Amino acid sequence: MMATANMKAEFKTDISKIWEVVTSCTEYAWRSDLSKIEIVQEGKKFIEYTKDGYPTEFTITVFEPCKRYEFDMKNDNMQGHWCGVFSEENGIVTIDFTEEVYAKKLVMKPFVSMYLKKQQAAYLADLKKVLGE
Repeated sequence: MMATANMKAEFKTDISKIWEVVTSCTEYAWRSDLSKIEIVQEGKKFIEYTKDGYPTEFTITVFEPCKRYEFDMKNDNMQGHWCGVFSEENGIVTIDFTEEVYAKKLVMKPFVSMYLKKQQAAYLADLKKVLGE
Protein backbone atom coordinates (compact mmCIF):
# COMPACT_ATOMS: atom_id res chain seq x y z
CA MET A 1 0.00 0.00 0.00
CA MET A 2 1.32 3.38 -1.03
CA ALA A 3 0.62 6.58 0.85
CA THR A 4 0.60 9.88 -1.05
CA ALA A 5 0.74 13.37 0.42
CA ASN A 6 0.63 16.64 -1.49
CA MET A 7 1.42 20.14 -0.30
CA LYS A 8 0.94 23.39 -2.20
CA ALA A 9 1.90 26.84 -0.98
CA GLU A 10 2.41 30.33 -2.36
CA PHE A 11 5.26 32.72 -1.59
CA LYS A 12 6.25 36.29 -2.43
CA THR A 13 9.96 35.40 -2.17
CA ASP A 14 12.02 35.20 -5.38
CA ILE A 15 11.83 31.73 -6.98
CA SER A 16 15.64 31.37 -7.13
CA LYS A 17 15.89 31.99 -3.36
CA ILE A 18 13.20 29.38 -2.62
CA TRP A 19 14.94 26.91 -4.95
CA GLU A 20 18.26 27.53 -3.22
CA VAL A 21 16.80 26.98 0.26
CA VAL A 22 14.87 23.81 -0.68
CA THR A 23 17.70 22.12 -2.61
CA SER A 24 20.70 23.03 -0.42
CA CYS A 25 22.42 20.11 1.33
CA THR A 26 24.71 22.44 3.29
CA GLU A 27 22.32 25.10 4.61
CA TYR A 28 19.80 23.04 6.57
CA ALA A 29 19.77 24.67 10.03
CA TRP A 30 16.27 26.01 9.26
CA ARG A 31 14.90 22.43 9.24
CA SER A 32 13.52 21.68 12.70
CA ASP A 33 13.48 17.92 12.00
CA LEU A 34 17.15 17.42 11.04
CA SER A 35 20.42 17.08 12.94
CA LYS A 36 22.63 16.88 9.83
CA ILE A 37 22.89 16.14 6.12
CA GLU A 38 25.75 14.03 4.80
CA ILE A 39 26.59 14.50 1.11
CA VAL A 40 27.48 11.09 -0.34
CA GLN A 41 27.86 12.15 -3.98
CA GLU A 42 27.59 15.85 -4.85
CA GLY A 43 24.39 16.56 -6.79
CA LYS A 44 23.36 12.90 -6.75
CA LYS A 45 23.05 11.34 -3.30
CA PHE A 46 22.73 12.53 0.30
CA ILE A 47 21.64 11.24 3.71
CA GLU A 48 19.44 13.22 6.09
CA TYR A 49 19.59 12.46 9.80
CA THR A 50 16.67 13.21 12.12
CA LYS A 51 17.21 14.85 15.51
CA ASP A 52 17.37 11.26 16.88
CA GLY A 53 20.09 10.34 14.36
CA TYR A 54 17.84 8.19 12.14
CA PRO A 55 19.17 8.16 8.54
CA THR A 56 17.23 8.39 5.29
CA GLU A 57 19.06 8.09 1.97
CA PHE A 58 18.07 10.29 -0.98
CA THR A 59 19.02 9.84 -4.65
CA ILE A 60 18.31 12.86 -6.86
CA THR A 61 16.54 11.86 -10.09
CA VAL A 62 15.54 15.26 -11.55
CA PHE A 63 17.24 18.64 -11.02
CA GLU A 64 15.86 21.41 -13.25
CA PRO A 65 16.75 24.71 -11.51
CA CYS A 66 13.71 26.74 -10.40
CA LYS A 67 11.37 24.24 -12.08
CA ARG A 68 11.52 20.65 -10.84
CA TYR A 69 13.36 18.69 -8.15
CA GLU A 70 12.82 14.96 -7.62
CA PHE A 71 14.43 12.20 -5.62
CA ASP A 72 14.00 8.62 -4.49
CA MET A 73 14.26 8.03 -0.76
CA LYS A 74 14.65 5.02 1.49
CA ASN A 75 15.35 3.95 5.04
CA ASP A 76 14.62 0.86 7.14
CA ASN A 77 10.92 1.74 7.44
CA MET A 78 9.97 3.07 4.01
CA GLN A 79 10.89 3.79 0.44
CA GLY A 80 9.38 6.26 -1.96
CA HIS A 81 9.63 9.19 -4.32
CA TRP A 82 9.35 12.95 -3.83
CA CYS A 83 8.57 15.48 -6.55
CA GLY A 84 8.77 19.25 -6.14
CA VAL A 85 7.42 21.57 -8.84
CA PHE A 86 8.21 25.29 -8.69
CA SER A 87 6.33 27.89 -10.74
CA GLU A 88 5.98 31.66 -10.79
CA GLU A 89 3.18 33.90 -12.01
CA ASN A 90 2.70 37.64 -11.38
CA GLY A 91 5.38 37.68 -8.69
CA ILE A 92 3.83 34.79 -6.76
CA VAL A 93 5.81 31.55 -6.50
CA THR A 94 3.87 28.31 -6.10
CA ILE A 95 5.49 25.17 -4.74
CA ASP A 96 3.74 21.86 -5.32
CA PHE A 97 5.37 18.96 -3.45
CA THR A 98 4.13 15.37 -3.77
CA GLU A 99 5.49 12.47 -1.76
CA GLU A 100 4.70 8.81 -2.43
CA VAL A 101 5.83 6.33 0.19
CA TYR A 102 5.60 2.58 0.71
CA ALA A 103 5.89 1.33 4.27
CA LYS A 104 8.28 -1.62 4.48
CA LYS A 105 6.84 -2.90 7.76
CA LEU A 106 3.21 -3.99 8.02
CA VAL A 107 2.84 -2.37 11.43
CA MET A 108 3.80 1.04 9.94
CA LYS A 109 1.28 1.02 7.07
CA PRO A 110 -1.72 2.52 8.91
CA PHE A 111 0.39 5.47 10.10
CA VAL A 112 2.30 6.44 6.94
CA SER A 113 -0.27 8.85 5.52
CA MET A 114 -0.67 10.69 8.82
CA TYR A 115 3.11 10.83 9.28
CA LEU A 116 3.64 12.31 5.80
CA LYS A 117 1.07 15.05 6.41
CA LYS A 118 2.72 15.90 9.74
CA GLN A 119 6.17 16.00 8.12
CA GLN A 120 4.94 18.23 5.29
CA ALA A 121 3.25 20.64 7.71
CA ALA A 122 6.46 20.97 9.75
CA TYR A 123 8.54 21.44 6.58
CA LEU A 124 6.21 24.16 5.29
CA ALA A 125 6.23 25.97 8.64
CA ASP A 126 10.04 25.86 8.70
CA LEU A 127 10.24 27.05 5.07
CA LYS A 128 7.89 29.99 5.70
CA LYS A 129 9.94 30.93 8.76
CA VAL A 130 13.32 30.89 6.98
CA LEU A 131 11.88 32.90 4.07
CA GLY A 132 10.26 35.42 6.44
CA GLU A 133 6.72 34.77 5.18
